[in-house]
Amino acid sequence: MVKHTEIHLRTEADRDMVDITPRVRAALESCGLQEGMVLLFVAGATGALSTIEFEPGLQRDFPELMQRLIPREQPYHHNQTWGDGNGHSHLRATLMGPSLTIPIQAGELVLGTWQQIVFLEFDNRPRERRLIVQFMGETA
Repeated sequence: MVKHTEIHLRTEADRDMVDITPRVRAALESCGLQEGMVLLFVAGATGALSTIEFEPGLQRDFPELMQRLIPREQPYHHNQTWGDGNGHSHLRATLMGPSLTIPIQAGELVLGTWQQIVFLEFDNRPRERRLIVQFMGETA
């Protein structure tokens, strides 16, 4: 069985992190998959997906890490070309990646105790985001 659905988000500008674990769990429950996997994909060039413990300290630490690795203020050729000021956003999203694959066993997402599925907004303005969710496997 293959089932396709989408998650839609409205995000704030750069530094926004959204825990989408409850939405993915709800979509899994709706499709009835028991064994298999879920593929999550960001349809956009300045957002990414990851797993992290979604807690206040890490919600501050992660954006600070990204700022140290790929500073907003640095001159980027992309900004010179397009004038939109989000060259750093594209680089951060590329570093993190647009997709995740998570196993499903006995109708549940296989995640660690402190692991949540998180959408990471890197663009320099609020966005309407579309995440593709594709379940693959066997139902009961």
